[in-house]
Amino acid sequence: MTRSSQETQVEERSWTLDEAFEYCDRLAATHYENFPVGSRFIPKKLRPYVHSIYAFARIADDFADEPDTLDSLRFALLENWEGQLLQCIWRTPQHPVFIALKETIHKFDLPVTLFQDLLTAFKMDVTTKRHDRFEDLLTYCRYSANPVGRLVLLLFGYRDPGLHALSDSICSALQLTNFWQDVVIDQRDRIYLPLEDMAKFRYREEDLKEHRCNEAFRNLMRHEITQTRELFHRGLPLCDKVGRDLRFELHLIWNGGMTLLDRIENVDYDVFVHRPTLGLKDKISILTKAAIARYGRRGKS
Repeated sequence: MTRSSQETQVEERSWTLDEAFEYCDRLAATHYENFPVGSRFIPKKLRPYVHSIYAFARIADDFADEPDTLDSLRFALLENWEGQLLQCIWRTPQHPVFIALKETIHKFDLPVTLFQDLLTAFKMDVTTKRHDRFEDLLTYCRYSANPVGRLVLLLFGYRDPGLHALSDSICSALQLTNFWQDVVIDQRDRIYLPLEDMAKFRYREEDLKEHRCNEAFRNLMRHEITQTRELFHRGLPLCDKVGRDLRFELHLIWNGGMTLLDRIENVDYDVFVHRPTLGLKDKISILTKAAIARYGRRGKS
């Protein structure tokens, strides 16, 4: 039985709300990765709700990447997951993830459309293997990354559309940074480098498959990183427009993403041989900058 099958085929019994949140907590503890807000830095009272959102997205992501499964079946699994999402709003859910998620949605008045957007991205993972232009990649980020940032802002009580727009820029930049960090063709034959840019810099799909880090690839990556940095800078004002409850975490995320881009440049863009990661010195520097931003600047408390 695959991992996502194990996670969705839960014990058929009545789950209490506390048990449902505990289920999501366990899932987050074992799989927590690439989520814009790290559980250890957010207020303890909000963690169960963050974990319920994470559990919903994690299982859906596993459906999209289900090994040895036909695309049609993966798509059907995502459709079923969306059906359970919509039904949990007006019916009593049975799955612990949706029991917890229903409470989270109602408590914080979260738009269900944001969860549907995430599922749209996972469906795109199944149906879309290539992206023609950079703008098409941003459309993917609009569904895959931006809803998470908006949901986190809503959990912290920030409902200003202007703040949400700034969050979109940071979240899209984070998603793109992850793509450039792991630019190799993944097991589902997906390529996230825009085909238009690959053609512009004369870097072929065959070169990517052979992991050729030539001058064309370096120029291509330099171009993508420049655009990604612009997005990070576009969203930077958000980090100081929120209160201390979220300012530290946002600066942590922003500096972490920017530092990863630096690391890609430091290995001369050869991400095939050297996967860029954050070292101990990087983490200390990022934590220090975030702490200074939280306590050393004036802002809403």
